[in-house]
Amino acid sequence: MARREVLVQLDDELIERLAAIADAEGTSRSALLRRGARAVIEATDLAAADAELIAAYRRQPQDPAFAQAAARLAAGTTPPW
Repeated sequence: MARREVLVQLDDELIERLAAIADAEGTSRSALLRRGARAVIEATDLAAADAELIAAYRRQPQDPAFAQAAARLAAGTTPPW
């Protein structure tokens, strides 16, 4: 995959912390920033999927009998601790 250089302005403390993490993990700051960008995108996608699911349940609420059956099943399968 082709990469493009992007200018990002960071304060000194953030750069130092990224450098320390990169050193500890044996990677580069750029790799950490790419990983962080992917994490933000994934979190945004998951939040959008959650919002879609919530909207669907608002349009078509779940059958209460199904929820009660699921609760009974979960209560019977949870560990005793």
